[in-house]
Amino acid sequence: MSSKVYEKTGGQFGQSRILCDAHMHTDFSTDCASPVRSMLDAAVEKGLHAVCITDHMDLDFPPQEREEHPADAQPFQFDVKEYFRVLAPLKEEYRDRLEVRIGIELGLQPHLGAWYKELLAGYPFDFAIGSIHLVRGMDPYYGKLFEGRPDADAYREAFEETLCCIEQNEDFDTLGHLDYVVRYGKHQEKEYSYRAFADEIDEVLKKLISMGKGLEVNTGGLKYGLGFTNPHPDVIKRYRELGGEIITVGADAHRPEYVGYEFKKAADILEACGFRYYAEFKERRPVFRRL
Repeated sequence: MSSKVYEKTGGQFGQSRILCDAHMHTDFSTDCASPVRSMLDAAVEKGLHAVCITDHMDLDFPPQEREEHPADAQPFQFDVKEYFRVLAPLKEEYRDRLEVRIGIELGLQPHLGAWYKELLAGYPFDFAIGSIHLVRGMDPYYGKLFEGRPDADAYREAFEETLCCIEQNEDFDTLGHLDYVVRYGKHQEKEYSYRAFADEIDEVLKKLISMGKGLEVNTGGLKYGLGFTNPHPDVIKRYRELGGEIITVGADAHRPEYVGYEFKKAADILEACGFRYYAEFKERRPVFRRL
């Protein structure tokens, strides 16, 4: 990839070699109540050198999915102009303590590619995560996806949906939390392994690589009790075996205490999977930093 930039990291974050949290939320996200400064101050306290704020933009999130959760019955969207009005000055305010970047987490659906492409063209985002939050219009979080069938059937359907979504949405930088669906299965990892879904997952990884897209290591899976990151280390290793190079790392934090969560473990996993660098994004271009 001709646009590669390699930089060495400096400083320490405990014993972690990953010094940028590239996936975090603030009160611009519908499911987050944390003020922006609380998240940035947590990153400074934990010794990070950079963060990318990536609030949720899920166009066409179905309201019927939340009928049993009326308090949640709001769209996963925010005012992008206001987002930049608030966040842009913080880059200067925190400049000597933390590099603040402005990103977005797009909830991919097959019919939204053109809309998201227009959105990203209109604003100077540093980074765009593409995530799959819906399978047949259902968010796994609410449980309906798993009713009346084995978890494994829902997992397979989610991976098939992921492939369809990335084929129809070309304007994103990295795929977020690939096996997110496993967090919410009735039996979580008991019906999940890379080997069990190798055909479906390999198709997703090959497509990402052919598109020049990255794969996110999301430590939220550890927070949710899975015992592994999203995706599973076996998937990360397979991405490397297939020729994947762009790995971003994010804690998916919605509260300050989870900023940079388990980054030491994430670094160990990446090294065990054959990676010597991870990627951060600036102005939609990857910057590779040594672990």
